[in-house]
Order: sequence, then C-alpha cells, then structure tokens
Amino acid sequence: MLTGGRWDLLQPSIGISAMHMQLLHNNKVVIFDRTDYGPSNLSLPSQTCRNATVFDCSAHSLLYDVASNTFRPLTLQSDTWCSSGSLNASGSLIQTGGYGVGERAVRIFTPCEGVSCDWVENRAYLSSRRWYSTNQILPDGRIIIVGGRRAFTYEFYPKNPGKSVFYLRFLAETRDPNEENNLYPFLHLLPDGNLFIFANRRSILFDFVNHRIVKEFPEIPGGDKRNYPSTGSSVLLPLFLTGENNRSKVSAEVLVCGGAPPGAFLKAARTIPKVFVGASRTCGRLKVTDPDPIWVMEQMPSPRVMPDMLLLPNGDVLIINGAANGTAGWEDATNAVLNPILYLPNEPDPTRRFEILAPTRIPRMYHSASLLLSDGRVLIGGSNPHRSYNFTARPYPTELSLEAYLPRYLDPQYARVRPSILTVELARNMMYGKSFSVTFVIPAFGMFDGGVSVRLVAPPFSTHSTAMNQRLLVLRVRRVAQLSAFAYKADVDGPTNSYVAPPGYYMMFVVHRGIPSEAVWVKL
Repeated sequence: MLTGGRWDLLQPSIGISAMHMQLLHNNKVVIFDRTDYGPSNLSLPSQTCRNATVFDCSAHSLLYDVASNTFRPLTLQSDTWCSSGSLNASGSLIQTGGYGVGERAVRIFTPCEGVSCDWVENRAYLSSRRWYSTNQILPDGRIIIVGGRRAFTYEFYPKNPGKSVFYLRFLAETRDPNEENNLYPFLHLLPDGNLFIFANRRSILFDFVNHRIVKEFPEIPGGDKRNYPSTGSSVLLPLFLTGENNRSKVSAEVLVCGGAPPGAFLKAARTIPKVFVGASRTCGRLKVTDPDPIWVMEQMPSPRVMPDMLLLPNGDVLIINGAANGTAGWEDATNAVLNPILYLPNEPDPTRRFEILAPTRIPRMYHSASLLLSDGRVLIGGSNPHRSYNFTARPYPTELSLEAYLPRYLDPQYARVRPSILTVELARNMMYGKSFSVTFVIPAFGMFDGGVSVRLVAPPFSTHSTAMNQRLLVLRVRRVAQLSAFAYKADVDGPTNSYVAPPGYYMMFVVHRGIPSEAVWVKL
C-alpha cells in the first residue's frame, strides 16, 4: 500500500525560528534567524555574551546535531536577515550579506568535531549590499553572488582581482515597480558551464566568465510572478550521467513551481483590510539544453506560494511548506498548505505526476526552511510572518519547533529491499572522470532485481523557498557483482567534470527499487 509518508516532531523548541539552514558534511545543521527580532528563546553562554559584540545575550544561530537530536548556540556578530549562502569546496559554509551592518558581511562556519567552531565574520568584504541575493558554487570553486534588493549586480567569493562587481541589466529589467518580484533569483549551474538565471518571469543563459548573456529563454507562460515576494521555487531536475556522455551531451531541465499573480503583494501588504489573492497553481518545465526550448506547463493539485522544493534521493521532487493565498512578507499570506506534494518527473502520464502526501499539523509560512538529511528524512523548521517573535498571534504564531518528514521510502515495509552501503573504494577523494566501487547489502535474500543506481546529492543552503546549490547526479553503474547471499559490489563512473559536479562534499546514495540507502559523504 502506498502511503503519504509520516511526520516526527524532533524538538518542540530550538529557541530560534529557522529562517536559514545548511547541512554540513559531519551531519550537523547550521540554523540561523535574523538578529534584530529582539531576544530569542536560546541563551548564549555567559562568557560569550561578555566577550562578543552581540545584539543581546540570546543566540540567533545554532548548530543542530542530527544523530543526537541536540543543539548548541552559535554567535553572530551582524544581521543575517534574508541573506544567502553556499558551501565551498572544502565544506565550510560561506554565508553572505544580510541587513544593516550585515549587508556586506561574509561569515564563515567551518565544521569541527568538538564544540569550539563558531562563526568568523568579515563585515566589509562584499563590494555591494547583498540582501535577498542568491549564491551558486562554480566549477572552479568560486562562489557567485547574484542580485539583492536594489543590487542589479553580481560578484564573486573570493573576490576577483581587479574589478570586483559587475552590472547585470537583466536584474534591473526584471524588477517590478513597487513589488520587485525578482529577489532571490533562481540560479542553476548547467552542464555546459554556464549559469541559468531566472527572475520574475524571465530567464537567461549567462556566461559568468566572459560576463555576457548567451541567450534569453522564452518567458514562462501564464502571467504569474515567481520570485520574492511572489515567491515560487525552482529545482534543476536530476542530471543523468549514465551514458557515454561528455559534458556537452548531458541534458538539463529546470522546474519552476508556485508563485503569485501580478499585484498580489500590493494587495496583501498595502491595502486595508488585507486582500489575499489566490497563489499560482502552475509549474513550468524547461529543457534548457534544447536548441529551442519551450516551457511545458502543469497544474499542481492546489495553489501554493512560498513552497520549498527538494530533490529526494530517488529523483522525485518534494514540494513542501507555504500558503494558498497571499505572498511572502509580514502577515501577507493565509491558508497554510499543510500537505506536501510529491512530483514524479519521470512519470510519462502528466495527469499522474503529482501525489498529495500526509499533512503536518504545523503551518510553515514565511521564513521557514527545509532540507534533505543524509538518512533520507527531510528537516523542516521556522515560520515567522511577524516583525518580531510573536507566540500569541493567530492563526500563525512564531514557530520555534523542528520536525522531520519521512517520505514513504522510509516506511518499514521497504526495509527488506533498502540497501545499506558498506564501503566506498576511493583512493582518497572522488576524482573527476575516475571509476570507483561501492559495496552494499540488500537485507532480504533474493530481493535484489539487478536494478541499482548510485546518486550524488549536493546539500543546499535553504531559505525563502530557495535551495541554493541543490543538485542530484545519477552516475553510470558499469556492472554489479554479487559477493555473497546479501552483499553486492557496483563499479561506478564518477562525474565527468566540475561543470556537472562542482567541487565539494556530496551525499552518496545507493537506490534500489526506488528505495535509497542512508548516504555516505564523499568529497569531489
């Protein structure tokens, strides 16, 4: 029997509302809010409070340990409100921008095994203010930071020698007067090494090396706006490296879902009483590697603004969180959508691509976040559509809880066919263009059907319905040999180059009959 998955309340309160989240390669999650809400419900150690330039003696960031379901406070020195981030090639979180004195800051969090690691900040690193910008790691390991409120530019971390900030007219052209609708632009690094940039309703193929637009794609049909505050979401669908492909032959397809009609933000934010317009219920797919791509439009089961979209290890897309009416902004949405939706990108029948899943009891509205964990669960936190922490607001109080959604592939009925990775045979790190072996077990004798895939998932930085750097690669399995009654060995070709797989840490899953193993971390 197919189920809609299940929910697990991990923590009734972590003391802060999870506006931003990033999973690290030691299976700990950096979570942070903004620092100008006033005191949170999580205290800083007294020594930290005395020695640091902090806004108050409460924490606005923490480190969550997935394995032990515990957390400890971290110390921020500047305001991270509506900021952006990306892991670099060595696995440190490079966190950029924010508000006020934080708008040009770069904050670095480097994972450690003890309790000594904390934020290190440089408040004046960025060349432009970056508030509501988007980051993407590049093939050479640099990070590009694009856009932001009244910032029609992009720049790089580490900084370019010489000129450090570059104008992009596209960002100015996609800004709607009074509404914007082009903040947190969607970025996807494509297999040809160029960058897909989507803002409002328009999208381009951008050569960031030579600072030029290669082509402009057709506008997404239908009129709905897709970026903040008419917030939709986007994913780069799984990249299949399963053929004898070089990088130019890997096809890439982008999915954009949700958003709001023109004028929806002004009606919710500037009229009295507020008017909450119905959100977009459409998704658009664009095969960006086609010579003349066209958008293929589909209908979600219900309208949704502020959705999160996550790639699950089996290649399905989870659409979670958000509302059916209104937009992003303070108290600018209503009708929380409690049911996640599963989108099956490879289902040939378009009428069967969406499935409604089991609902949560906790509305996750503006300023919530979610991400995939290495055990296959989805971590969800946050929701604070208010100017400060407000625990008495109805129906959407500030939410400090942390919960997990367990997709149906984690149901006990699949335990017999769920693979477990024993070893990954690598010299040290995974190398581009090199093969490696994975040894795994299938618990039930005779249940292995020969069909197995090995997948790499890049852990995204999640905020404001934008999963920055999210990526799933389906690798080529050359052969599978049976070693014993339950054990098997797969010989696998690694990613061909850094265009399809930028350097850094990835979760490696083995998927059998649509059921993923727990992941092991590998470094490219």
